[in-house]
Amino acid sequence: LDADVHQGLIDDIELLDEAGDEFDMEKVKRGELTPMFFGSAMTNFGVKPFLEEFLRMAPKPQPRKCLEGVVEPTSDQFTSFVFKIQANMNPQHHDRIVFMRICSGKFEKGMTVTHRQSGKTLRLMQPQQFLATERTIVEDAYPGDIIGVFDNGTMGVGDTLYSGKKKVTFKDFPTFPPELFARIRAKDSMKRKQFLKGMTQLAQEGAVQIYENLGSMESYIVGAVGQLQFEVLEYRLKHEYGVDLEMNRLPYTVARWIQTNGHDYKELKNIDSAMIVKDHKQRVVLLIANEWQTNSIVERNPEFTFCTTPDQLKIEEE
Repeated sequence: LDADVHQGLIDDIELLDEAGDEFDMEKVKRGELTPMFFGSAMTNFGVKPFLEEFLRMAPKPQPRKCLEGVVEPTSDQFTSFVFKIQANMNPQHHDRIVFMRICSGKFEKGMTVTHRQSGKTLRLMQPQQFLATERTIVEDAYPGDIIGVFDNGTMGVGDTLYSGKKKVTFKDFPTFPPELFARIRAKDSMKRKQFLKGMTQLAQEGAVQIYENLGSMESYIVGAVGQLQFEVLEYRLKHEYGVDLEMNRLPYTVARWIQTNGHDYKELKNIDSAMIVKDHKQRVVLLIANEWQTNSIVERNPEFTFCTTPDQLKIEEE
């Protein structure tokens, strides 16, 4: 090597020695260390070694906790967990695909399963796996595999599917508390049907958090973690459902889920400048301007429990 190239190589190696940590697979499994791979998909440099090493390092399917105990991947009972929903993957058909990860048992095309949250019996037809824009119908799948199935609106993110009589309920995803809020409605009142359909589907996907504005079906309150979520919502409603939005930002930065502990939420005190709404599961949520006002409301209402996420509410109810 030329002297300058050799020195550059030495400097790079020194940087790796100083900035990186020694590889430890046990730390990787515990989530304490992240492997780094260097390459370029554009020039096809290092891609094959990365994929081969990824397959070698990837952990096998692990036991998964549920409310009834633990589900082992080696169990004969089929169980799966819904982690994503995508509407309109085919805009011409307005389809709705539910993506699920198989946790145990064997999946077979056309099998009948129980949807834990509704108690309904479903037949899973036309299971698909995706690679970029390509879809492939699969006949069977195993723990660790991800498949997509068509759904008419029964399933939601965080839901459980299982076979047999033994009930299984996987714990739901954690929910991030929103910090930005807006009131939205369709500009054209003639598009109300499309507006309601679009909002329902996007809420089920988890694209934004949607709350019912008590006493009004013409508008919704939308909560988001960042501004981009509002822009995605507006874009998708316009291009997938043909609905133009009228969006007005609201002066709230805090959401608190209310556990009433046997009381009526209408008895809440000191909430004149706050707003009471309900989330998609009809749980009472209080939207508050800031943390100072939140602390004041909590102090004035000791008989109620104020939760920063609905996950806390579930734990306390259970």
